[in-house]
Amino acid sequence: MTTQTITTKLTSPEATQHTAARLAGRLSAGDTLLFTGDIGAGKTHFCRALIQAALGYAEDVPSPTFTLVQVYEVHQSEIWHADLYRLSNPDEVVELGLAEAFDTAICLVEWPDRLAELAPENALSISLCMTAEPGERDMGLSWSDPKWAERLSGILDG
Repeated sequence: MTTQTITTKLTSPEATQHTAARLAGRLSAGDTLLFTGDIGAGKTHFCRALIQAALGYAEDVPSPTFTLVQVYEVHQSEIWHADLYRLSNPDEVVELGLAEAFDTAICLVEWPDRLAELAPENALSISLCMTAEPGERDMGLSWSDPKWAERLSGILDG
């Protein structure tokens, strides 16, 4: 499969929330988003906005840095929000039940390098990078599964 990539600039925290909310409406069970970026790049902010949009209300969405995984009930599925920063071995991912959730839930994974070979091949990778402008982020999206081209169509337009 060929990898496709889109890059864009998110000009403010509100633009990040808007993009996350638009993406939320296009996700379904079995979709995995892998978030990379330095600490403070906006991974949790993006996930929080996506989860709140999927829920349809402003639920408190804490960072799963210490709990490792937070699960939210939406529509006919669950959203698993995982922060794997503190993991040291991919076996710990299996213990969390995340490997099974890749097939049955919408999974948002921060620090996906901890997954190693467990990372789903059909995932959408999202990288966030701070810029010199406060609140602004460079965002890169990459995928090899053809479903993402259709799902992302128009998502970055307004």
